[in-house]
Amino acid sequence: MGIFRRSLIVITIIHLFLIFTLIHAATNGTDGLALLEFKAKITDDPLGVMTSWNSSHHFCEWYGVVCGSRHHQRVTVLYLYSLQLSGSISPHIGNLSFLRELHLYNNSFRYEIPPQIGHLRRLQVLYLLNNSLGGKIPSNLSSCSNLNILDLYGNQLIGEIPIELTLLTRLKELYLGKNNITGTIPPSIANLTSLEFLYLTRNNLHGVIPEFIGQLKNLRVLALGFNQLSGTLHSSIFNLSLIQVIDVGGNSLQGTLPVSLGDNKLTGVVPSFGKLNKLLELFLFGNHFGNGKDDDLKFLHGLTNATRLRKLDLGVNNFGGMLPKQITNFSRELESIYINNNQIHGNIPTGIDSLISLNIFVASNNNLSGTIPSGIGKLKNLAILSLSSNDLTGNIPSSLGNLTNLIQIYLYDNQLHGNIPPNLGNCKQLLALSLFRNNLTGLIPPQIFEISSLSMGIDLSTNRLHGSLPNQVGNLKQLGILYLDNNMLSGHVPSDLGGCVSLEALSISHNFFQGSIPSSLSALRGLQFLNLSYNNVSGQIPSFLVNFSLLALDISHNDFEGMVPIEGIFNNASATSIVGNKRLCGGISEFRLPSCKSDQKPKRKRRRTVIITVSAFTGILASILGCLFLWFPRKRRKDSSSSDSENVNLLRLSYQNLLKATNEFSLDNLIGSGGFGSVYKGILEQDGLVIAVKVLNLMRRGASKSFLAECEVLKNVRHRNLVKVITACSSVDYAGNDFKALVYEFMDNGSLDDWLHPTHHPRNLTIVQRLNIAIDVSSALEYLHCHAGILPIVHCDIKPSNVLLDKEMTAHVGDFGLVKFFHEEIIHPTPNQSTSLADVGTIGYCPPEYGMGNVASASGDIFSFGILLLEMFTGKRPTDDTFKEGLSLHEFVKSSLPEQVTDIADPTFLQMEEEPLSHFHYSRNIMRKNRLIECLISVLDIGILCSSESPQERLNIGDVVTQLSSIKNKLPVTIG
Repeated sequence: MGIFRRSLIVITIIHLFLIFTLIHAATNGTDGLALLEFKAKITDDPLGVMTSWNSSHHFCEWYGVVCGSRHHQRVTVLYLYSLQLSGSISPHIGNLSFLRELHLYNNSFRYEIPPQIGHLRRLQVLYLLNNSLGGKIPSNLSSCSNLNILDLYGNQLIGEIPIELTLLTRLKELYLGKNNITGTIPPSIANLTSLEFLYLTRNNLHGVIPEFIGQLKNLRVLALGFNQLSGTLHSSIFNLSLIQVIDVGGNSLQGTLPVSLGDNKLTGVVPSFGKLNKLLELFLFGNHFGNGKDDDLKFLHGLTNATRLRKLDLGVNNFGGMLPKQITNFSRELESIYINNNQIHGNIPTGIDSLISLNIFVASNNNLSGTIPSGIGKLKNLAILSLSSNDLTGNIPSSLGNLTNLIQIYLYDNQLHGNIPPNLGNCKQLLALSLFRNNLTGLIPPQIFEISSLSMGIDLSTNRLHGSLPNQVGNLKQLGILYLDNNMLSGHVPSDLGGCVSLEALSISHNFFQGSIPSSLSALRGLQFLNLSYNNVSGQIPSFLVNFSLLALDISHNDFEGMVPIEGIFNNASATSIVGNKRLCGGISEFRLPSCKSDQKPKRKRRRTVIITVSAFTGILASILGCLFLWFPRKRRKDSSSSDSENVNLLRLSYQNLLKATNEFSLDNLIGSGGFGSVYKGILEQDGLVIAVKVLNLMRRGASKSFLAECEVLKNVRHRNLVKVITACSSVDYAGNDFKALVYEFMDNGSLDDWLHPTHHPRNLTIVQRLNIAIDVSSALEYLHCHAGILPIVHCDIKPSNVLLDKEMTAHVGDFGLVKFFHEEIIHPTPNQSTSLADVGTIGYCPPEYGMGNVASASGDIFSFGILLLEMFTGKRPTDDTFKEGLSLHEFVKSSLPEQVTDIADPTFLQMEEEPLSHFHYSRNIMRKNRLIECLISVLDIGILCSSESPQERLNIGDVVTQLSSIKNKLPVTIG
């Protein structure tokens, strides 16, 4: 019996061992299979980290997998963060039942958070931040009762905060910020008694902030900023003894803050420190010192005795008055000066360069005026210079390029003008450069983009910079932010921009960029904000944008075409703007675009076949008709006298014909007169065609040369915006004198000069009409300079009286009497060759280099066009009596932009635009008026650049046409 019992016990032990072994093997297999299912959902692994997940190694040896010591071969931690992984999170992750930590942050995971994560009862840490996860937060995450940290920050989550999350009583850190979460903050959040960090910023939460948050006694950080919260902050929140940060900005909160909150609230006059000669540091930051009066800073006089003073902080007070000159006599050991956020006015003392140890100078958010002293460039130790949000004028001193230790420059929100100094490229340790919201002009120096240390950001937005974006931008491998919006930049988006692999935010909106988005930008995988709006970018939307972890995308008001993707950012209509691209199709329903027809290519092919067939037929028909014309010459001669203006060239008009057509050149028929002759309106007796006859005054020196030049041009050029010449007449009059005349198409609406400066009947042009005329004239110049022949043609006399308007108000450039061809002698002039103003145009419209004897050039035409443009939109001639003592139309406009644009604009068209606006709602009126003003500033900026004194700074005529067309397209549709 005993033997039997012992045998039974042994068999039982063996049986239990086998069962345990089978269970152990089964659980091992479960974890391994779950990991393989996780791998199967990875669609992109650019770093190749998942290649180690194969059968040649045990899964506990796979990359990022940690197995526990107590429970052998069970997965307890997954470290798969910052690996650029794409795809979805497999629901099989819920089978890793021993998992305690899941780190998947800083990747590109999409789709929803699998609810199976709620099966992980042992889970303590869940990091899913900075992905592209969408959908709602799974409510069953509340089953992870051991959760200490839940971080879902920076995704695309929607819906409300699940009330079930408030059951996670062990939760210490909750990060749900930077999503699209809606609804209210649940009052039951008071149940999270262990909570230390609560981040709900940058969502769409509304309602009030629950007063129960004041019961979270362990709370250290409360971040609720940039939502739609309203109401007041309950006083109990300010009684939390451990609180370090309260961020509720960017909401609609009301009420007052407790008097006892925060730092001291010291007020009154600061006493003299004249006797504290051993003072090392003086911190008065964040109080209510000063009354905004001139004597607020007189206490600084006594600090000249503090010969060892190293730090001075007067920031965030109410100090007024001027910064005293005595500051330049402070201790030579002074390292930092903070006077920011006060009401200090006046100039920065010029002797500031005496503070040779100065490392930080922060004077932002004051009322400082005048120029930045060039002596600042002598402060060799300066690392941070912040003069933003003042009223500083003048140029950015080039001496800043001497400060090789600079790491941050903040000069934004001033009235600085001129060029960005190229020698800022010498500041090789620079981390941040912010110059936005000034009046800076010129090109962006490529040297800026050779500062490889730039990582915090470059902001050059809201200036008047022009030209292309230098290719050197690709050198900035560490750059995080690049803002170039609201300038006049043009050209293609450089492919080198793809070299900025660390970019998180890129904005080039409201410029004149064109062409397609280069494929090299697919390298910008960390991009979160991308704004290309209001340009002329074309082509299809790049597919790589779907894979980016974008939080906001704006490609509106461009010329994109084709299908809109439905994945990634394009699946979120509230975060994506594509309006103003008329050739897009498809996309999600919220975009309300037409569907993309799959048979477009066959249709296009059929259309091409039809066109080819019709063209062939037309060619055969033309050949037959040609033969008929040869066989019937009499009929052909008869047709040549038709009223078609194209056939009038066949007429040979004599002096007698023109005399009769113009009623013997009577004064009643006189349209106008110019330097070389007079223009008469006439009607041809043969067919009643209305013509304009320019009779040359051959007594005037150069008239015959002008006649020949104009004949030469009009024989060779054809363009819709050039005045069309019907014929020329070279004969003798009844007295035997030489007679030369040119016959043009008659322009019903006269010259642009008649409209800008009417003498009899009031005439007004809308802003759209003015823009159309400007585009017409610039198109004519582009043709003459670039497409009229092998060599450019220079008009040499662009002015309003030489711009004629037909019945439809289309502009035509005329009077080619001073035209210059770029023959070899013009391109390579002889030493004795020069040009007089009489040869190259009219005073006020001629570029300054002509006055110095330089030969005519296409750049000179651009100058004249720039003056014409300024005249069109200000209503002032360049020879106006206002412009005396060195003031010119160019300087008059330049000094008034952008703040005083409405003061200098032609009041006639502003009044025209305001009349229809008065019938609309006030806010709509204001919005449209602001848009009108924006466009007006852009047009005048083009005029300023075209009429720059230096030919090298003038715009290219092709860019002018593009930019003016873009400005017109940005006008509200109801204006003009």
